[in-house]
Amino acid sequence: MDLPIDFNSITDAFARAGQDGRDFLYEYEVYSLLARSGAETPPKSSFIPKGARSSDEELMAMPGEKAVLKIVSPTIIHKTEVGGVQIVKKEPNQIRSAVRRMFYEVPEKYTAWIQQHPDGAPAQYKGLTGDALTAAVSRDVQGVLQVQFMPPDSDTFGNELIVGLRHTREFGSILSAGLGGTDTELYAKRFRKGQAIVAASTAMNDGQSFFQLFKQTISYRKLAGLTRGQRRIVTDEQLIECFESFVRIGNFYSQINPLAPFVIEELEINPFAFTDYLMVPLDGMCRFGHAAALAAKRPVVKIDKLLHPKKIGIIGVSATRKNFGRIILDNILAEGFAREDIIVFKEGGDKIKIDELGGVPCLPNLGAVKEKLDLFIVAVGAAHVPDLVKELIGLDAADSVMLIPGGMGETEDSKDRADQVMALINGAHGLDHSAKEGGGPVFLGANCMGVISKPGQYDTWFIPEEKLPKVRFHKANRAALISQSGAFMLHRSHQCPELRPAYMISMGNQTDLTLGDMVHYFKNSDQVDVIAVYAEGFNDLDGLGFCQAVKEAVLAGKEVVFYKAGRTLEGKAATSSHTASLAGDYMVCESCVSQAGAIVARNFSEFQELMLLSETLSRKPIRGNRLAAVSGAGFEAVGMADSIQSDDFSMELAKFEPVTRDAIAGILKDKGLSAFVTLSNPLDINPAADDEAHAKIAGILARDPNVDAVVLSLDPMSPAMQTLDETPVKGFDMHGAGSILHRMESLVLETSTPIVTVVDGGRLYNPLRDALMDKGIPVFTVCDKAIAALSLYVHGRLRVDAIRSS
Repeated sequence: MDLPIDFNSITDAFARAGQDGRDFLYEYEVYSLLARSGAETPPKSSFIPKGARSSDEELMAMPGEKAVLKIVSPTIIHKTEVGGVQIVKKEPNQIRSAVRRMFYEVPEKYTAWIQQHPDGAPAQYKGLTGDALTAAVSRDVQGVLQVQFMPPDSDTFGNELIVGLRHTREFGSILSAGLGGTDTELYAKRFRKGQAIVAASTAMNDGQSFFQLFKQTISYRKLAGLTRGQRRIVTDEQLIECFESFVRIGNFYSQINPLAPFVIEELEINPFAFTDYLMVPLDGMCRFGHAAALAAKRPVVKIDKLLHPKKIGIIGVSATRKNFGRIILDNILAEGFAREDIIVFKEGGDKIKIDELGGVPCLPNLGAVKEKLDLFIVAVGAAHVPDLVKELIGLDAADSVMLIPGGMGETEDSKDRADQVMALINGAHGLDHSAKEGGGPVFLGANCMGVISKPGQYDTWFIPEEKLPKVRFHKANRAALISQSGAFMLHRSHQCPELRPAYMISMGNQTDLTLGDMVHYFKNSDQVDVIAVYAEGFNDLDGLGFCQAVKEAVLAGKEVVFYKAGRTLEGKAATSSHTASLAGDYMVCESCVSQAGAIVARNFSEFQELMLLSETLSRKPIRGNRLAAVSGAGFEAVGMADSIQSDDFSMELAKFEPVTRDAIAGILKDKGLSAFVTLSNPLDINPAADDEAHAKIAGILARDPNVDAVVLSLDPMSPAMQTLDETPVKGFDMHGAGSILHRMESLVLETSTPIVTVVDGGRLYNPLRDALMDKGIPVFTVCDKAIAALSLYVHGRLRVDAIRSS
């Protein structure tokens, strides 16, 4: 797209404002920026400085019969609420009268507003009241902006557009657009997700791709004349050009641009109105700053040494009691790692007998190491960590380091220690001239549980076997679970042992290695097909790096499941105090991550359910969103139908082919059930349906070209079903010939259509659930959860297919 943007002039405008001691542009300067951005021409304007005596000719120079007058002040953002916007007849004396009135009335009204909303007061007005506050507000008023009046085509709901750029710490520049005007925040709260406003990373989009997101909003439908009684008031090409201009400006004045002279913190036009197919900005604001220094790149290639070490060192192991270090050592050995390839570091270690540490050799200090370690595990108190990190880096003793201890930035008291450690690590990565060749070691943690790596044959979790029994040598699934919270990972794996990922990685505080680094590593891994991530917060710009890695992983054929904690103000507060993470805006995070191709879970249970579906269904094609649902219980059939729609997904109940209906009718007739069953979707096949009926009907539905997925409830308490383990009762044994367990195993191998099962019953039926899962068949305990999880999964897979084909 040919879009000439005069970056030199825009940069000069920022520079002039900076020389005036400002980190913002006045509204008329924003209009000038827009004029140089290659997008729509803004209205004509003229600044009337406070105390100036404008001539009649100057006041009448603006086109039109009316004049728009706007107060100009660095502190008054929402002008309308305090009388800061006036429309008057374009007559010199009327303009002068309005201007003089605004200079007095606006400070008084803003004072009253501040007294009613003290939390919203600018910092310079804190503690001021009454006349002192009014005087301070008045001093900050710079003048009045006279703007050309351009009447909009319509003032009905939805005919104003907000477009904004915002620099975020985690994701860089974000572009947003949607329903504009004074009630834009209300619209965002009241409308369904993605209907009032959409947001996306400028680094991962252009004007065309952002326009495709925007087309999903109510705002677009109104502007394009797609609602009743509405006519189009702007072209698609105008919108694309506008979005492209904002994307290019956002990327140029961005923290990720190493040559950026400034960084746009916020640029907002609210609203654009529309006059005879012209996009007219009616208000604008812009804040800017300078780019911060970026940390040196981490040598992430060394993550492979972290996950597949040949030689491990560990410090903090007790020879006499089960401290954290000793439990870690025991778990490493229990996972099958060779004793002779582990070294325990302990003062006086050269005098400790080898059998005191389970046959593992011991050295007195790092200086005694003869060959470089692949992994060094730190299990000592936080107070010892800075000196130990300095020694590790100085001796170049290891390629990767795992920092287990907390007290490394989670609280205010420990931030200095964390900063000291990060400075040492960044120095090694290349921020100063003393950096070692190769960028020094990579660090996992601090405040982490470490890693379980089935391919690497080691386990550093400090939970004793008695508290967390593990099936050590069960075949692992081709998945990696990456969690900022070790406890989250611990609880999910214990509650849902069927997940069995090949890797479980506790990231902790992300002192060095980040969530983005880990996804970048696994995107090309031949050991995993599924990457599941629990995040509490991202390091600076790592949200963007994470999304870029997610998209690359998706394009490489991986599936990514994601959950973000800190969705509410209360959740953000808890997150920051838990693993020293600064939680970003959830809407931005969810938008960016889902647009990159991740399947986003809405709660903890959904996360493990989506991970389960990804592990079992990732090799099955998803052709569409048409669902077939089968149950022997009426309440389940109704519940399934009620669960196919939400803000996050929309499924359709499939319309069966005539041959499908005839085949099902034949089975029902053979089973004597025709009189009790109505052929519909969901299909209630009656509690008298046996194992054969369930399996055959599911198979028929899976072969119907109109069906994209099947949910089958197995009615475990039905006397016609073989669903019990170790029972002497004939006809109830789930291991018997013709049981649903055996039939389902054959069926899922024969069909490419995804099939999800439901076993709604108590603990008595856990053996059936476990047996189904062991055969790679996803199973749920209630039907509505099965429908919701499968629907989210299908929605996510379809979005991934669109990304791969674009």
